[in-house]
Parts: sequence; structure tokens; C-alpha cells
Amino acid sequence: MNKSEKFWDKVSSKFDKRSQKFDKTEIRTLVNTKQYLNVSDIVLDYGCATGTMAIKISDKVKKIYGIDISCKMIDAAKRKVAERKIENIDFAQSTIFDERYKRESFDVILALNILHFIEDPKKVMTRINELLKPGGLIISVTPCLGEKKSLLNILLFLLVFLQTKMGIVPYIRFFKISELEDSLTNGNLQILETESLHSTAEQYFIVAKKI
Repeated sequence: MNKSEKFWDKVSSKFDKRSQKFDKTEIRTLVNTKQYLNVSDIVLDYGCATGTMAIKISDKVKKIYGIDISCKMIDAAKRKVAERKIENIDFAQSTIFDERYKRESFDVILALNILHFIEDPKKVMTRINELLKPGGLIISVTPCLGEKKSLLNILLFLLVFLQTKMGIVPYIRFFKISELEDSLTNGNLQILETESLHSTAEQYFIVAKKI
């Protein structure tokens, strides 16, 4: 088990409590996401955590595969679907590079609050492009903490840098919006829609289509 797995396992119980209350950003993310979903869609929820978003869109699509590196996050997600008797979601402790997920097998890939934890965005975007069907969509929300060069952000960067080096928190990338968009377009994806969901944290919503 690596440091990231241990961290997310540790916070899973608190995360589950938090996910029961959607804030304005999450509500907007849900509304925006539903506009792009079809009843025939096969969806991959990459970094699904405790499955809150997958559950909320389960009635809009055919099938959802939710993956997360944390076994405790996945356990919480499985309990939720069992309690609600939802049958079209399959949760698994896995990564996006799992070979069970085949080329061009997904209509939509959700990447909600996950891309800033990735150390090699180019590699992940290549894999996302591979997994998407022609014309398939990636829908993402990513905090772009590098967008504003305020004293607070500089101090936050230093704190996160030190905590990452000490193994207290997982790797975090301080994206600028332009860098995030470039990581998508360089992965042969065409951006269809963007929206800043939160002015202070720059929660950036993007929908991109496989060319």
C-alpha cells in the first residue's frame, strides 16, 4: 500500500460524512454533468471516492464503473449502493491503467477532483483517450490552485510541498487553468465547455470530447 492509499483510507470515514452534504459547487457540477449524459452511456467514474456522484447520476445512464485506489472508499461506496439497491454501478479498488478496462469502452469518463493529484497528467490523458469511444467525453472538475499568485496561495503551496515531502498528504499539482486545458488538448481532446465554479479555489469545470 502506497502513501496515497493510506491517506485516502484514513480520511474515508470523514469523506463519507462530508459527501452527504452537497455544497453549491458540487450541485453545479451535478447539474452540468447531467446535461451530457444519455441513458445508453457506459461511464467510468475515475477517483470515485465514496460513490456520491455515481449514485446521483445512476438513473441517467446505462452502467457506471467506479474506481478508486482506496479500499475503504470503495467499501463505503459499495455499502451505499447496497442500501439503495442500485444495480447499474460496479465499484472496484483499481487504477485507470487496470487492463480489465478495454480500449474505446466508455462513452463518458468522470474525473472529478482527481486530476490535481496526478503526477503524470500526460500519461493519464493518453489512457483516458484510449478508453473513450470515438466522440466520447471526459467531464472534469479540478481546483486550479496555481491560478492566483496571492500570499495565501504561496503559503498554501509551501505547506502542501512540505507535507507532501513528509508523506503527510498525497502529491498535489498547483494547476493553472491554461495548464489544465493544455493537458486535455495535448491528449487529443477537444474542449467543449468550461466554467469556473468557485472564484476563490478556481474549481474549474471542463467537458472535452475525443476527436
